[in-house]
Amino acid sequence: MCRNIRPLNNFEPPATPDEVTAAALQYVRKVSGTVKPSQANQAAFDEAVHEIAHITAHLLDNLVTTAPPKDRDVEAAKRKARAELRYAR
Repeated sequence: MCRNIRPLNNFEPPATPDEVTAAALQYVRKVSGTVKPSQANQAAFDEAVHEIAHITAHLLDNLVTTAPPKDRDVEAAKRKARAELRYAR
């Protein structure tokens, strides 16, 4: 899985449409193997991002959990700490 795609479920405040679209864009880039599609493929690329963002938003709206919502700042700090350990030299 692409490391740039972050979990979006069960956060307070909930994931924004921009975050969902960014995750969809990362997914399409990973699957297509390109960051910038050719002009011939741009429409298909954009359509895929739009459809995956729509489906992702639908998924997030329908997921149910009993866990308390996660704090974005706390989760970001955890990611930073893991990265510091991973990339320490």
